[in-house]
Amino acid sequence: MTDYNPDSVLIEHGIRPSRQRRAILKFIAEHPTHPTAEDVYQALYKKIKTLSRTTVYNTLRLFCSRGAAQMVTLEENEMRFDATTCPHGHFKCSCCGKIFDFFCDKTLAAASMQLPEGFSTNETQLYLRGVCKECNEQQSAVADCA
Repeated sequence: MTDYNPDSVLIEHGIRPSRQRRAILKFIAEHPTHPTAEDVYQALYKKIKTLSRTTVYNTLRLFCSRGAAQMVTLEENEMRFDATTCPHGHFKCSCCGKIFDFFCDKTLAAASMQLPEGFSTNETQLYLRGVCKECNEQQSAVADCA
């Protein structure tokens, strides 16, 4: 993701760029593992001495409210963040715990079309759980996950 420009994304979403905001957005964009706020903080606080956990949480909340990122909640007690804001699904491996993006525009559109009359959608997310390719290839790990 070498051509990713956090400044233009921030400005496009009406967010004033700052050193901390750039670093946080760049980190979640470059780590498609859907990091938690704590993951972001742990990765950046040594590089940015003025960064606090509160700043990370507030910044991520700002990004989500303005559409510069999205919150992904695959587990009840765990919020993760994703810089990919176009419609897409998420797959969580029940063995390794990794989260993967997948793109399925037709499936997401079809789900929206099945809503009862008078309903409208402002967000569509699709979550799947199973075993990723890497874990499937490791037979011993699959036995541990089943």
